[in-house]
Amino acid sequence: MNGSTTATPVDFWFDPVCPWTWLTSRWMLEVRKARPVVISWHVMSLAVLNEARIDQLPEHIRDLMGRAWTPVRVLIAAQASLGADVLEPLYTALGTRYHLRQQPKTRATIEAALRDIGLPEELAGAGDTDEHDKALRESHGDGIALVGAEVGSPIIAVPRADPALGKVAFFGPVVTPAPKGEQAARLWDGTLAVASTPGFYEIKRTRTVGPVFD
Repeated sequence: MNGSTTATPVDFWFDPVCPWTWLTSRWMLEVRKARPVVISWHVMSLAVLNEARIDQLPEHIRDLMGRAWTPVRVLIAAQASLGADVLEPLYTALGTRYHLRQQPKTRATIEAALRDIGLPEELAGAGDTDEHDKALRESHGDGIALVGAEVGSPIIAVPRADPALGKVAFFGPVVTPAPKGEQAARLWDGTLAVASTPGFYEIKRTRTVGPVFD
């Protein structure tokens, strides 16, 4: 993609409670400054992904999954009311409070995030109902259908070289801290290179540090 003048459409599925997804999303915003990409944001849900095996998860993860329903429901409700363009600023507002300021995943934090971008606090009430769960599951399912269920958040999808073949999707990249500038662009170029290679599935190593927010 380096040097191309044709913008690459990028679909990015995220769950706002995931710190690793936050870092990947901030990297993607850096990529947008250096490469011709157009990002479409989509909501996925780690709570939905893990609901069939919730009893097998450690207690602290079960607790997080219980609290993870509320923000994704609010995001989907905001999208339904205001359109998909609201997802990027609302995700940024939520993620800033969750990950950078380490604020609790409560309704008060969601209300504050909504105020940050000039949206009505009443939207936070959507987090307490299942009214938008059908749309949430559909959005989540769209991402999982592209990449498979043995992944987490985030999912990124881009067109294949032959548009008739649809999109290629992948989980990650998982990286900390989020690369900036030309380093971000190089990682993007490399990610596209491996993702577009027929038969390529995975590169992985054990994490030795937690998420670094800077």
